[in-house]
Amino acid sequence: MKRSLGERRRFIRLEAPIGIAYTVSKSDRIFRAVSKNISAEGLRFQIAEKNLDESDTVQLTLESPKMPNPIHARGRVIWIQQLSIEDGAPFDVGISFEDIDEDNKNTFLKFLCDLIYSIPVRNAE
Repeated sequence: MKRSLGERRRFIRLEAPIGIAYTVSKSDRIFRAVSKNISAEGLRFQIAEKNLDESDTVQLTLESPKMPNPIHARGRVIWIQQLSIEDGAPFDVGISFEDIDEDNKNTFLKFLCDLIYSIPVRNAE
């Protein structure tokens, strides 16, 4: 598979609304979000207020009705971008997974495989 010069991803991103609970290393408060997309190396979600900064470490719990158990992981904020210049505009956040609990790795990989296999195949006619 040939990648464009600007594309750095090694894995495809899958659109999947996954419930996320996260804490930031600098706070004990639990924040909630829903993913926009996910891959084997990270995820993207939206937040209403900027409670994260680039390079922050976050503890994540990912939940979906399609997963038998929640996934516990640690990640790092790779980028954060406000969606518009308007006051109060939400932010998109990119997280890179640094570690997924050993007990959850198989559940996570099966979940990703199930997402891939549920993508409709288009005919190249």
